[in-house]
Parts: sequence; structure tokens; C-alpha cells
Amino acid sequence: MSRTIIVSPAQMLLVTLYGGLVCMAGILGTKILAVGPLAVEGGILAFLFLVGLSSAAAELYGRRFASRLVLIGFVPLVVAALLIRLVIALPPAPFWAAQQPAFAALLGQSARMMIAGMIAYGVSQLLNVAIFSRLKRREGRRLLWLRAAVAGMVSQVADTMIFIAVAFYGVQPLLPLLVGQVIAKVTLSAVLVPPFIYAVVALARRIDGTEPGDGAAR
Repeated sequence: MSRTIIVSPAQMLLVTLYGGLVCMAGILGTKILAVGPLAVEGGILAFLFLVGLSSAAAELYGRRFASRLVLIGFVPLVVAALLIRLVIALPPAPFWAAQQPAFAALLGQSARMMIAGMIAYGVSQLLNVAIFSRLKRREGRRLLWLRAAVAGMVSQVADTMIFIAVAFYGVQPLLPLLVGQVIAKVTLSAVLVPPFIYAVVALARRIDGTEPGDGAAR
């Protein structure tokens, strides 16, 4: 006997946004942004939104749903990486051939960078969900802003340390890369993630027509 799985409109929206942002994060990361005196990769904005979405999913639907959301995110991440490799490998049109080196340089990450990104993504996002859910069990529905900020900051430190260690160990000094990235990510996590989670949670409840605590799994 088959089991019917009911997915709410807000859950569909979360999954769609999450999958799209997973794909965009790697592409946006090819640009280096100036955040005050610090230089950070452009993918940080998409990754912070991913942190917010996974935390909002945990707040609304529980840790199990949020963890599955993170794991499902590997599908578009891997598919996007393979498609980029395929498109780079295919021959360009003659009139566009001069643009091929720039296109390949911009989007063609090394295998080591891709592996580093996937490991950092999986560990940091699951860590974010775990910390957020643990704090929710202890505090209940109170202090959403604090739970969001703590989980976001810790998970982004882990993301940075894992990615830089795997991608650049033995290639470049790690400490100079770590310091700027950690400061920028922790600061932006504290500032941007909590209000974004509040907005997502409020929108999802409005779409689903639910109140705080309705249908939330632990």
C-alpha cells in the first residue's frame, strides 16, 4: 500500500528557492567582493540565504525536514557542476570562440575546489540545522533571532575553515585567507540571517495559513 506524502505550498517554495540558491552560490563565488577592508567571495550572499532557509525550515517543519532539504540540495549542486563542465568541454561556435577562455576561466573550478565546496556545504548546513534545532528544543519558540544568529555564525565559521583547508592546504598560507573570510561571514550572519528567517517564517505561515506551533515536528 503506497503512502501519500502531502507537501504544503510553503514547503514547495522553500525547496525551490533552496535548490536555486545552491546552484547560484557557486557561480556567484567567482566574483570577489569588497566588504569594507575585507575581500570575500560573492557566493557568501547566497550561502547566507541558504543558512536562513534551512533554519526557517527547521523552525517551521522540524529538524528532519530541514536536514532532508540540505541533503536534497546536493542534487542541483552536482547537476549544475556537471552541466558546467559539459558546456565548457563542448566546442564553441566559431564567432564566439574568442570568449571561450574567459568563460572557462570564470566557471571552470578545479576538481579540488568543487570537492571542497561540496564538503563545506554539507557539513556547515547540517551543522546549522543541528545547532538551531538543539537551541529550539531548549528555548522553545522564544529567541528566534538568537538561535538564528548563533547557528548561522557557527556554521559559517565551519564552512570557511573546511573549504579553505581542503581547497588551499599546501597551496597557499591558510591563516590570511581564514581571517578575512571568518570576520566577514560571522558579521554578515549576525546581521542578515535573523531578519531573513523572520521574513521567511512569516511568509511561509501566511502561505500555509498556519499559526506558530502548527504542524511543527521536533
